[in-house]
Amino acid sequence: MADAPWWADAVVYQVYVRSFADANGDGTGDLEGVLAHLDHLESLGVDAIWFTPWYASPMADGGYDVADYRAIDPAFGDLATAERLIAEASARGIRTIVDIVPNHVSDRHPWFRAALAAEPGSDERARFWFRPGRGACGELPPTEWISSFGGPTWTRTTDPDGRPGEWYLHVFSPAQPDLNWDHPAVRAEHEDVLRFWFDRGAAGIRVDSAAMLVKDASLPVAPAAAGDPDHPHLDRDGVHEIYRAWRAVADEYDDPRLLVGEVWLADPARFARYLRDDELHGAFNFEFMTKPWDASALRATIAETLDWHEGLSATPTWALSNHDLTRPATRYGRADSSFSFEQKRFGTPTDHARGLARARAAAMLAAFLPGSLYIYQGDELGLPEVEDLPDELRQDPMFARSGGVDPGRDGCRVPLPWTRAGASLGFSPTGAAWLPQPAEWAGLSVEAQARDEASTLSLYRRMLRLRRDLVREGRNGASPTGFAWAEHPDPDVIALRRGDILHLTNLGSRPAALPPHRDLLLASAPDARNHLERKELPADTSVWLRT
Repeated sequence: MADAPWWADAVVYQVYVRSFADANGDGTGDLEGVLAHLDHLESLGVDAIWFTPWYASPMADGGYDVADYRAIDPAFGDLATAERLIAEASARGIRTIVDIVPNHVSDRHPWFRAALAAEPGSDERARFWFRPGRGACGELPPTEWISSFGGPTWTRTTDPDGRPGEWYLHVFSPAQPDLNWDHPAVRAEHEDVLRFWFDRGAAGIRVDSAAMLVKDASLPVAPAAAGDPDHPHLDRDGVHEIYRAWRAVADEYDDPRLLVGEVWLADPARFARYLRDDELHGAFNFEFMTKPWDASALRATIAETLDWHEGLSATPTWALSNHDLTRPATRYGRADSSFSFEQKRFGTPTDHARGLARARAAAMLAAFLPGSLYIYQGDELGLPEVEDLPDELRQDPMFARSGGVDPGRDGCRVPLPWTRAGASLGFSPTGAAWLPQPAEWAGLSVEAQARDEASTLSLYRRMLRLRRDLVREGRNGASPTGFAWAEHPDPDVIALRRGDILHLTNLGSRPAALPPHRDLLLASAPDARNHLERKELPADTSVWLRT
């Protein structure tokens, strides 16, 4: 384990640039804002920052509609600032991971604009999925596939003479035309983009929608069921050739470069194929991220994840949320605390106190597990989902394309609170913010929590400091990670061990028995010590004990 790559046990902090910190006062977060708050990330104890797309973009999907992979969006800064940020973070021991979006580009990308101006059958159009429509006059889309954002996956173009033209494929929104990965120029372009960022010091790449790149060129009318290897645009076998080529690019560098994929697959065998020795170094664990607050469900997915990675050089990843999911402090307070995009609705009741208690306990559980830990900005503050945003301010295409039924993802993207006072709680020097923050977030700000020993921020700081010590001890232990399952008589308690450190999470509704121990190292509940004196582990609580 001493020779393990840096990401094997790294803590990675996800920055959604637009909402992290605004330095120039225009209401949009920017790279100078991140530079101004590197102290926060360093004191938190993170090893790397993952930046969601910071590229030039019309922002039809929060930057995941890229117009230029080699340019920073002017709202965020410029390329020189990005290079300075990578260097200054590196000087503090913090690496940078950039987000690559290979499935599609923006409809403002030069390639797509050239394709619209070109004739059907041209090489420019061959980089995308242009097809004639069905029906007598081509008035029907080529297939009836459903978009990941809801609605159809095809949009019809208009020819220069004003007549209806071909249709183009977009698995997400019409502003995100899908690339054709059968075209050699598409493959060469992305390999060059990888080198562009690696050469500027990026230590890794996060691959968006990693399983969706390859399509069935026959375009079957009805998509196969999810998880079917014959699905026309998900997890097709040809995608692995792409990642083998990307791995070869990453391996060109002396300092190892990380490739971690967003792979939403329920089949463990299909998932593991992305983690072979010549493909990705890791993939996000959405099974763990979306499970309910239930001991048997979480225990099963932890065991399954560790089994998936047995015999692989890839490292497990653990996270509670990201820029797409309902924040855990809200989700865990609901009657159904699992997550799925299909179930998101307005007006879902939540117990905020219970949700925060469980989110703190879940953070300690995730931090104890072997592998890399990903933290979404604001979770270290215990921020809840903002569910009462005015409809006219919502920008997520999920909200618009569902006809307002799906609240979308804006609620987890509200700008961070840095100070107790001010119109934007320190997010912007002018008080502007592209989405409004709740007034009660003043008490959740970094300033309010920094010196409060009972705060979620203080818990995260202590937790990550102890985690780093545990990882070091584990490397010198009997097993590569020092990790093992432990026994507890209560089925609602998850028990784990690293050397002489015991982790317990009580997911039940009543206190559980506490085994003998020497020291309490950390507890998720501020008042846990009172219970521990009675040899009880409170409900919705995690502890780390030295036995």
